[in-house]
Amino acid sequence: MTEVKQPPLPTEEQLSKEFKEYSVAEFFKRNRQMLGYSGKVRSLTTIIHEAISNSLDAAEEAGVLPDIYVEIQELPDGHIKVITEDNGTGVPKKNIGQAFGKLLAGTKFHQMKQKRGQQGIGISYAVLFSQLTTGKNTHVKSGIGDHKVYECDLAIDVKSNSPVIINEKEYSKNYRGIRIEFEFSEVTYNRSEYSVYEYLRRTALANPHCQITLVEPNKEVIVFPRAVKEVPAKPKAVQPHPLGITTSDLIEMAHASTSRKIASFLTSEFSRFSADKVKEIATLIPDVNFDRAPRALTWPEAEKIVNTIQKLKWIAPETDAMIPIGESHIEKSLKNLLQPDELKVIERKPKVFRGGIPFLVEAAIAYGGKAGANIGGQTKAEVLRYANRTPLLFDAGSCATMEAVKNIDWNRYDLKDWENQPISIFINLVSIHVPYTGAGKMAVSPEDEIVQEMRNAIMDCARQVSIYLHAMQKAEEQEQRRQIFFKYIGEVAEALHDITGKPQKDLQDKLRKIAEKRTALMEAMDEEAEKAEVEDLDEEAEKEIQDE
Repeated sequence: MTEVKQPPLPTEEQLSKEFKEYSVAEFFKRNRQMLGYSGKVRSLTTIIHEAISNSLDAAEEAGVLPDIYVEIQELPDGHIKVITEDNGTGVPKKNIGQAFGKLLAGTKFHQMKQKRGQQGIGISYAVLFSQLTTGKNTHVKSGIGDHKVYECDLAIDVKSNSPVIINEKEYSKNYRGIRIEFEFSEVTYNRSEYSVYEYLRRTALANPHCQITLVEPNKEVIVFPRAVKEVPAKPKAVQPHPLGITTSDLIEMAHASTSRKIASFLTSEFSRFSADKVKEIATLIPDVNFDRAPRALTWPEAEKIVNTIQKLKWIAPETDAMIPIGESHIEKSLKNLLQPDELKVIERKPKVFRGGIPFLVEAAIAYGGKAGANIGGQTKAEVLRYANRTPLLFDAGSCATMEAVKNIDWNRYDLKDWENQPISIFINLVSIHVPYTGAGKMAVSPEDEIVQEMRNAIMDCARQVSIYLHAMQKAEEQEQRRQIFFKYIGEVAEALHDITGKPQKDLQDKLRKIAEKRTALMEAMDEEAEKAEVEDLDEEAEKEIQDE
């Protein structure tokens, strides 16, 4: 046999040349699907999602009712031009580059505070996507309300993940807010169930204080009017709860702390951490010196502290950092846009997941009217998923919301084949940290506590819908019964007239009164039976919730 000659092994120098450092912009340039840029319709909706989320946060930060403008233009070369404008805080000139031209830069990631955006990737990647698909810069106009307006064109240097700003100009004008003009290829506008139109419709449902104007490519102007004129309260920033901390978190925070002692670091930089708790932990791990500087804390010591924290009882995390939409506002919004025959809204009490992250669930079920989705000319059930008022339009299969919806026995609530019923199921997760399944922020991780709370909220709403459906069914049965009685009154009166000679009209009136009395008695019996059924339904649901 002829011996096969093996190629020489690469040298150390050759191996070293293979290693290269990539910027985050380069990474996402090659992995744009991770941010939701996959498919022409979804990509355009993702762009609008990022811009609108920022606009709503900015308007609420400014304490004003949001007025948001979106225009989509189809250009002769097949490109799509997108214009968004808001009346929010605006962005200072010195921060424009960071806000729009640098991935993973922003004001939100480091805050323990309820917010729509989180990572500081969204709008800057929309700028990069424009650049990648058309080679065009993005135009930004910003005013912060001090009679100074700043405009520029910008792009992103992919190699260094840094902004490139040109064509700057400043002038005096009473203007506040942000206007962005992008140009894109590889996107499409339509009115499908995953479109910009549907995203804005759902945004309006969960943000009744907002007014959104959409100008479509055919120049049709659609206005989603605000249903309430109250600016939501600003969520407060909170300190992390001890039960949600990891060893890595503790080490990082300790080494950055300016406190003189580990003990004072724990009481000053965490919520619910009293001096008595520090003493209790110090008693359980006497080999850790809590009088030392936090910067001297070692990994084994931090690990002992975290493990001990998990064994103790703690006061629940603060919940005033969470600002729900509110039952009355959800009701006004859904009635305004869906005009349902029956509507039930509920706000659950705050809970925690992963040991120390607070959250709460708001839910509603709208039945009849314009509820449901029109698909192929037929009305189907729709599940309106939200996280901190932001629509989650994609990736439903991996979302906690859909897991909660599908794990409900809908037959119990007279909603057999619920997916083909005229219902809209509305669910909003409110939290200082939404556990998204990916960087695209379109699905909530199915944490056990979150799924269970969503189920409980939906079942509460479904019971009210069941009562309504029972009543409608009973009313129909009663009407049918009444018609049977009344159907033969004329014939019976005529026969009695022939036998007795009494006036036929008098006989009809007497027979009608007898029929009304009988049907009223039977209806009263039906109402008692229905009340008992509802009580049984409530007891069954409550028992199920307690068992779980």
